[in-house]
Amino acid sequence: MKRINVTETYLPPKEEYFELISKLWETRWLTNRGEYTLKLEHDLKQYLGSSALPLLVNNGTIALQIAIKSLGLKGEIITTPFTYIATSSSIIWEHCTPVFVDIDSDSFNIDPRLIQDKITDKTSAIMAVHVFGNPCKVEEINKIAKKNNLKVIYDAAHCFGVKYRGKSIFDYGHISTCSFHATKLFHTGEGGAIFCNEAINSDTIFYHHNFGHDGQERFFGLGINAKMNELNAAMGVSLLPYMEGAIGKRKHISESYDELLDFSKLEKQKIRENTDYNYSYYPITFESEDTLLRTKEALNENNIFPRRYFYPSLNTIGYLKGEKMTNSESVAKRILCLPLFPQLEDEQITRIITIINSQTSDK
Repeated sequence: MKRINVTETYLPPKEEYFELISKLWETRWLTNRGEYTLKLEHDLKQYLGSSALPLLVNNGTIALQIAIKSLGLKGEIITTPFTYIATSSSIIWEHCTPVFVDIDSDSFNIDPRLIQDKITDKTSAIMAVHVFGNPCKVEEINKIAKKNNLKVIYDAAHCFGVKYRGKSIFDYGHISTCSFHATKLFHTGEGGAIFCNEAINSDTIFYHHNFGHDGQERFFGLGINAKMNELNAAMGVSLLPYMEGAIGKRKHISESYDELLDFSKLEKQKIRENTDYNYSYYPITFESEDTLLRTKEALNENNIFPRRYFYPSLNTIGYLKGEKMTNSESVAKRILCLPLFPQLEDEQITRIITIINSQTSDK
């Protein structure tokens, strides 16, 4: 029986990728913003409809670190405990302190109603996460940020192709970042992007991602090597034309889950109205952790491996340990992301649903 993981990397036809990279043997231009990096930035802007030209970087975590560095953030940054650890570790890596605010248990996003009480004279920014590609309450977060003179960074790692109120999700906040890791809907093998609509910050971000260079022989200031190489960029160039089909297949799988799972014992994430969603994940929450563990074990016995995104709640981890976050801790213990990728077959989907329903029904 074939193993079914929570995701499976989606690849373009290999001959199309090989055709692109074969040219690198002629040009010998493998990094330092070559042809494919520049093309992918242009193509992504067109595809996503973003106001800003994305700056490609070598992973999504360094995109967050550069965002913090470029905005000159100090002190405390308000963020969510329900996300991947890279969000908080980036804050600490840049010598700032994460201050957790609990989530709304329907959307899984940071709850704006709780932010104001966590703002102090040390607060410099809000770093919110569009969890599983579900837009945050950006209007409320923007209002709070303006009132308190704070910067806003959106960790939009899951948001490729998402639009909110007709705008690219990457157009919200001072800076937004995205991940192009191999497990993501769209990927470059490993990579990420930074979106910034303010020219002065965009210039700073560019310098920061290239050792601080200002031309070959001058330096703007402190920088790091965050450039995407041409092999990774070529993967993105060759994959991008297939995204509409991939998202369509993901939508079909998600709708099958919607129709056939027994939601009398399960709940699903509530996607915000006015959202053009990308179907990047399919999380479900169980009534209890015991039911989740029993179901996960039954799936594993059938060579099906969903994943507990995001467990544990970050406020419970050693070097991040903070005060209790009731909603985040509860959701983190009861949530499971089901297999979702274009190659998933209808028979496999049916098998997954059957096992879950058998474990959650009254016995």
